Amino acid sequence: MLTVDALADHVNTQPNLIRRGRFLTATMLLDLGDASYLIHFRDGRVETVDSTPTVMPVWTFALRAPRAEWDKFFVADPAPGSHDIMALMRRRVLTVEGDLHPFIANLQYFKDVLATLRDREVD
Repeated sequence: MLTVDALADHVNTQPNLIRRGRFLTATMLLDLGDASYLIHFRDGRVETVDSTPTVMPVWTFALRAPRAEWDKFFVADPAPGSHDIMALMRRRVLTVEGDLHPFIANLQYFKDVLATLRDREVD
């Protein structure tokens, strides 16, 4: 089961992941279709994950896709086309909005961060 609220625990306990994002300070809006999360990153760590809705959220960039696509992405062993955020973009089911520079400059970091939310059990 997907629990974005636990993202800080997943990321902040991985020294290699923190080191990869050590120059990053940004806020990402993760839009899952039926739920949105503001995730604040500072120096490679997840500072906060805010799931409370706000009228005008302030974010650096946003990743938006329907819940069905995120559900396919977050399985332990995703199918081709759902295995990577760039594959989701190529299929035009994921949109990236806002300031793309921190996203692209830290692309592998964000791929790894989102991968920490995948189910751990492989069928």
